[in-house]
Amino acid sequence: MASASDSDTDITGLAANGQLPLPWLAAPLQQALTQGRSHAMLLQGPAGVGQFDLALLLAQAWLCEGRAAPDQPGCGQCASCRLLHSRSHPDFQVLLPEALREPLGFGAMDAEGAEPKASKAKPSREIKIEAVRQVLSFAQVSAARGKAKVVVVYPAEALNTVAANALLKTLEEPAGLLRFVLASAAPQQLLPTIRSRCQPLQMALPARDAALAWLTSQGVETPDVLLAATGGRPQEALLWSEEGIAAKTWLELPRRIARGEAQALTDWPVPRAIAAMQRLVHDLMRIAHGASPGFFPRDALPKLPAVRTALDQWARTLQQAARHAEHPLNAGLLMESLVAQGQQAMRPAR
Repeated sequence: MASASDSDTDITGLAANGQLPLPWLAAPLQQALTQGRSHAMLLQGPAGVGQFDLALLLAQAWLCEGRAAPDQPGCGQCASCRLLHSRSHPDFQVLLPEALREPLGFGAMDAEGAEPKASKAKPSREIKIEAVRQVLSFAQVSAARGKAKVVVVYPAEALNTVAANALLKTLEEPAGLLRFVLASAAPQQLLPTIRSRCQPLQMALPARDAALAWLTSQGVETPDVLLAATGGRPQEALLWSEEGIAAKTWLELPRRIARGEAQALTDWPVPRAIAAMQRLVHDLMRIAHGASPGFFPRDALPKLPAVRTALDQWARTLQQAARHAEHPLNAGLLMESLVAQGQQAMRPAR
């Protein structure tokens, strides 16, 4: 996920003075610009590696009025690039769930595109039909600057069924200069009809050295630990660091759970806490089968438990809990229960 930005700053992910915000995006951006043959691109791959940033870079390149060649990124200096940076480009639309608009610097909007009234309702993580209707209206208007019109959809799997079906016709037969960039970490969750109308572009985890160099430049301490903890996803590692999850916290987690210390996770968002325990189970199972751990250093992990079947049961419980992680009945009791089961599952042999 892209880092949050203040409403007065530039859109996260755009190129400035020819420099890309995430250096490992240079190759996939070049691939998209040189090999793109469709009006709709589907960026797919792991989360936390810059999908949204790449989608914005493509939009910038397609709208840029100062590019020297079609295979070049946006110049960052022309009127079109400046409009995009200020979120006021008339030929650009972004489809985001309400829950992501403010974190990504686009501000909350209601169905008419205005600032919404105060509400106690939790922001939706779906892209709803009301937002798609705005895009359908946008699709019928001629390009204001005559270059192109671009719609970014992120994450595409957040489109609910009604919204996806409403978008389908325009995605299949776009009017005029309209282009789409969809970005998804779970393309299998998209309607097959949506996928079939897009040209896929596979994104991969960045090279470890490039990711570590970038994290260091962002001020992340002990970046190798957090990069491993997040499965090689540098943007997720940066987010953890910004939210106060230090390398020391991560390294101490396995033994704290083995001691039954539920407070080790009580301040974490429930989905992240469950994911952390799932990664711990994953590493313990890898060691049990003679492989090296992936998320934790070997010396941070406790000795293997006496009964391996207990690990399997803990893994199944965590998988079930993950399905309802966004809406737990009682987060504190859930953490205590999961950590207690983990303590039992990691009980060492006598």
